[in-house]
Amino acid sequence: MRSNATDMPQSTTKSDQDPSARALTPLDYGLYAISVLVWGSSWIAMHYQVDTTVPPEVSVVWRFAIAAPLMFVAAIARGESLRFPLADHRYLIGLGAGIFSTNFILYYHAAQYVASGLLSIAFSLAAVCNVVLAALIFGARIERRAVIGGILGVGGVAAMFYPELGGLSFDGTAMLGLMLALVGTLSFSLANMVSVAAQRRRLPIFASTAWGMTYGAGFVTLVALARGQAFTIDWSIGYLGGLVYLSILGSFVAFGVYFTLLGRIGAARAGYTTVMYPVVALVISTFVEDYRWSLLSACGLAAVLLGNVLILREPKK
Repeated sequence: MRSNATDMPQSTTKSDQDPSARALTPLDYGLYAISVLVWGSSWIAMHYQVDTTVPPEVSVVWRFAIAAPLMFVAAIARGESLRFPLADHRYLIGLGAGIFSTNFILYYHAAQYVASGLLSIAFSLAAVCNVVLAALIFGARIERRAVIGGILGVGGVAAMFYPELGGLSFDGTAMLGLMLALVGTLSFSLANMVSVAAQRRRLPIFASTAWGMTYGAGFVTLVALARGQAFTIDWSIGYLGGLVYLSILGSFVAFGVYFTLLGRIGAARAGYTTVMYPVVALVISTFVEDYRWSLLSACGLAAVLLGNVLILREPKK
């Protein structure tokens, strides 16, 4: 019977230990593009989840109550075992606590206090957090191109959203929203490190993600019950449509793709997808909400794309 992991030391190649040191393949670019396009458009669907009477925690529970079973089915279809040694469940609990509960709860609440542009800037900081945490936790080398690319990306996102943020008043409410978003970003990046550690133990991606979603939904359910929230649902087309999109594409598809990408190209490169999400959101907004590009926002876009090139290109030997 196939085992999910082993406690014995495993032989690894240089590319296994440092996936960021190799050139990207067409499959890597495809996974990267899918992640960016799906999560970039998810910001719009999330708007319909926030602008409702359903508590944010309850919306998160519905989201993963749909996505987790789909992920279990996908894991079985891929031939992955759903049984893990008890010691490995700490990684699955870490995924559930970091990405599938804390990160989402904080961002759903932050969206109630600050503009989506500020949320985009805060989340784009994951590109920098991933680089720093990978160095601190795994001893990964911090490359100059990754630092410069991250700075260009975050600065570019800020430039693109400057018109939206120009009149923003940082009162107590706005600061609360910003702090929630920043902690949510840190939680996302820490869970990225948990995923990297799990994949180094050869834990199957889809099965571990399915368990992580299940643990996450359980944690959020406890939070909702502790806060006395009713498990209601908004039967409007907007809410249900957003829920279906976020559950199937934004969770089931996107997380399967993203965690696969994370293991293939490393945390620094995969983290830059968070910088590209706002670009997709603004492109969609150009057609749907009549967003007008200014010279500053165009320069911001150029900076983001330049940073993307720096991050993804093969490092010099």
